[in-house]
Amino acid sequence: MMQGFKILNPYIIQIITIKEKTVYTLIYTCCLGLLCLVAEILNLRKLLIPVILAGLAAIFCVNYMDWQHVGPIMIGGMDMAHMMQVDQFTVAFNGLLIGAAALLFTLSADFYKDEQHHLSDYLAILIFILTGAMVLTSFANLIMLFLGIEIVSISLYIMAGSRKFDIRSNEAGFKYFLMGSFASAILLFGITLIYGSSGSFELSKISEFAASSGMNSPMFLVGALLMVAAFLFKVAAVPFHFWSPDVYEGSPSLVTTMMATLVKVSFFAAFYRLMSGGLLGIHDYTNDILVIVAAATMIVGNLIALSQENFKRLLAYSGISHAGYMLLAILSLKSDSSSALFFYGAAYVLATIGAFAVAIPVFKATGKETIDAFDGLGRKKPFLAAMLTMSMLSLAGIPPLAGFLGKYYIFSEAIKNGYAILTVLAVLASIVGVYYYFKVILAMYTKQGDDTEIKPTLLYTIVMLVCVGLSLLLGVWPGGLMGIL
Repeated sequence: MMQGFKILNPYIIQIITIKEKTVYTLIYTCCLGLLCLVAEILNLRKLLIPVILAGLAAIFCVNYMDWQHVGPIMIGGMDMAHMMQVDQFTVAFNGLLIGAAALLFTLSADFYKDEQHHLSDYLAILIFILTGAMVLTSFANLIMLFLGIEIVSISLYIMAGSRKFDIRSNEAGFKYFLMGSFASAILLFGITLIYGSSGSFELSKISEFAASSGMNSPMFLVGALLMVAAFLFKVAAVPFHFWSPDVYEGSPSLVTTMMATLVKVSFFAAFYRLMSGGLLGIHDYTNDILVIVAAATMIVGNLIALSQENFKRLLAYSGISHAGYMLLAILSLKSDSSSALFFYGAAYVLATIGAFAVAIPVFKATGKETIDAFDGLGRKKPFLAAMLTMSMLSLAGIPPLAGFLGKYYIFSEAIKNGYAILTVLAVLASIVGVYYYFKVILAMYTKQGDDTEIKPTLLYTIVMLVCVGLSLLLGVWPGGLMGIL
């Protein structure tokens, strides 16, 4: 063992002493996850949440420093540009993911207080999900894309079924594993066909092949179609959305929140990078497919959400409809819609985490996850009702909240790229969506509730205030985010 360490030592030192800052964000996030596992051995569970939040704050600062140092990743003097590339798109989305993770870990302190014996395991897995999401924002090679997706997916399979004595959690974990495995196999088959036709896993070379010969290569077109289908599954777009409501409902609420926010946004970032950096040359081929999928996703997501009584299922179908809106950014690649996608993702993350920050204490107090759990909340807890109302209005796209401008920017890009009819459909679907968001609001203010005491902790209150405050800020001053990409 010592001899092996001596052999590896020069390489370990090279990696640790990297001068290029663009790799630090990913390495430090991995180390933070390993620290959680070490904390279990040293019995330091009580310090984990503060240490993780401090670590995420430091990682956010390091990521911000990368803004002026974008470029290829260097490891031990080797240029890794053919594997991973850090640009402003990567830095911006990594910042959003780190911020979302910080809010989720703040919620986890109370959420897992009765499961201290598994705390370090859960937190480590959640950090590894963040690590995989960061890989998805920076891949320059289809191998790294597959690794990033598997890091996120395998970790989520575990977390979805982490309540081993809860039949719904077992069902959610099994369904997600089964369906996710098929999607990963489809993705891998698509990667194989693209490699077989283009002769490379690198996005830059695939892009060159797509522009010159892609439309004349049936193998390449089939591979691209399979990869697009796999991504449509990952973002829960119609007709690959069936897993989403069941998995969202059965998973622990914090895991559902992570799937609906951090994970969904990271998959859309990866989808955008794949389509813009690798498959843009066959945009006309994928265009018709994505138009149909986007239209179906917006219609199905909003219409089925109307009949939902379970709050988590309602937000699952809400997430499906929002996937349809975000697909408009994927369709609008020719005008560089990355800023619109980023702003929409930020608005969606803040509204969804804000909604769950209110919902989780309500679920815990009432013992149910249906919409009637919120009955009379406006009378019992006006502050909680106001926070949830603002989050619902942001998801519905009502001004002056960030959700309104998010839809405005996405729809503007779609019109600019010639998708006027699809945009009109999106607007009509958004109007339909207002109804089921108001179902929750009306339950809080017009229905009579019981006297169940709901006591959110200070950390939950802080998360609510941060999410709603930032939603209002971005709704009034959007230039802080729209101008960075």
